[in-house]
Amino acid sequence: MGLHKILIVDDDQNISNLLRLYLEKENFSTIIASDGEKAVELFKSENPDLILLDIMLPKLDGWQVCREIRKSSDCPIIMLTAKGETFDKVLGLELGADDYIVKPFETKEVIARVRAVLRRSDSGEQNSAKEIKWENLEINLTNYELKVKGKAVATPPKELELLYHLASNPNKMFSRDQLLDEVWGFDYYGDSRTVDVHIKRIREKIDGASDKWELCTVWGRGYKFEVR
Repeated sequence: MGLHKILIVDDDQNISNLLRLYLEKENFSTIIASDGEKAVELFKSENPDLILLDIMLPKLDGWQVCREIRKSSDCPIIMLTAKGETFDKVLGLELGADDYIVKPFETKEVIARVRAVLRRSDSGEQNSAKEIKWENLEINLTNYELKVKGKAVATPPKELELLYHLASNPNKMFSRDQLLDEVWGFDYYGDSRTVDVHIKRIREKIDGASDKWELCTVWGRGYKFEVR
C-alpha cells in the first residue's frame, strides 16, 4: 500500500503546519485547507485517505464539511475541537465522524488516532454492518446505540466501542494493553486504568440483563465477554 494521504483542515496555520510536520515525519503525505469550502474542494480533487477536520472554520464549519463529505463518501474523519462538550461529540457521530481529538492535543496522540482509524478503515470494517446482538443486548456502532432488554441506554462512544470489541470476540480474553491498542488505538499513550473505569461503567448498564452472557474479569490478566 502506498502512502496514506491526509487532508488537514484548520484555519490556524500554526496547528496545520505542526500536524503536517509530524504526519510527514511518520511517512504520511499531507494537503492543507484553511477554510471549509477549500476542504470540500480538495476532498473532491485529491481523494484523501483520512481528514483531520477542525470544527470552527470560515465559510463552512466542520459540521457542514462533514455533512457534505458524508453525502458521497465514507472517508474517515477525525474532528479537531477545542470544545469537549458531549453535545459536540454526539452531533459528530450522528454526522458520521470516526473519532475526536480535543485541543490542546499531544501530537503523538494524533498520530496514534490516525493510525487506528486508518487500520479500521483498511481492514474493511467501514463497509460492514457494525451491529452485534446477544440475548437482551444490542450494540450498534453504525448509529452508536446500546439497547439493554430492548431499551436504549445512553452510552459514551468509547464505552460502546469497548463493549462492541469484547462482545464481537466472545470468550476471548484481552489484556488491558491490548484493549488500549485495539479500541483506543494507541499502545504507548494512555493508562490501563482507563480500561478499568470504562468496564465499571459498562457493567452498571448491562449487569443482570441475561444469564447467557457476562462481562468477566480475568484476574490479573484482563477482561472477556463470556458466553455460556
